[in-house]
Amino acid sequence: MGHTPRPVLITGGGRRIGLALAHHFLNLHQPVIVSYRSYYPAIEVLQEAGATCIQADFSSDEGIFAFADEVVSRCDGLRAVIHNASCWDSEVGSAPLAETLNTMLQVHVHAPYLLNHAFERLLRGFGHAASDIIHFTDYVVERGSDKHIAYAASKAALDNMTRSFAKKLAPEVKVNAIAPAMILFNEHDDAEYRKAALNKSLMKIAPGEKEIIDLVDYLLTSCYVTGRSFAVDGGRPLR
Repeated sequence: MGHTPRPVLITGGGRRIGLALAHHFLNLHQPVIVSYRSYYPAIEVLQEAGATCIQADFSSDEGIFAFADEVVSRCDGLRAVIHNASCWDSEVGSAPLAETLNTMLQVHVHAPYLLNHAFERLLRGFGHAASDIIHFTDYVVERGSDKHIAYAASKAALDNMTRSFAKKLAPEVKVNAIAPAMILFNEHDDAEYRKAALNKSLMKIAPGEKEIIDLVDYLLTSCYVTGRSFAVDGGRPLR
């Protein structure tokens, strides 16, 4: 009798790339735990496919700790933690600037920082390079953003934590980051917006979730790569 595989945990698994990753691992018969902030019909589909779906509110440390406690109570080990949960608030709007900054830091810095510490014992103890943490950052980490200053700054902090946690958790746990740009459109994006967005990259396409899934598979398979950030941006910085 073989051992039951350790779950892959994906934060923000109810939509888009997080959802695609969840279904990818389920198709590989890998147990999956996902967090979701708001209920989507996709959550029910994930549950029917065998995923463990836990509602979580990362807007407070208490919500982060509650999610961590729930995960710890459900499993003895994790194969990987994929920090996909994200929020894209900008400085343009009615929210006070301090609130915008706090929200971005809470989701992109507090949550990964606290969860990585909380799950350390679920990731260690399985052998050399046997577990992974992946941070989803953003292409704006290098470039900055005049319309999403707090967002870019919080993702830059997450990028830096990639290297710090890689040093802390090696050689048992590999820690890497993925910095995407223009992977897939939203349904409501109009033709004019799509054309302008595609023109920002060298490759002129929105490649879809498979580009990210293939990279995640590589990172989980590697026994050597850690502390690095992988740009998936179609050559956008070269435009």
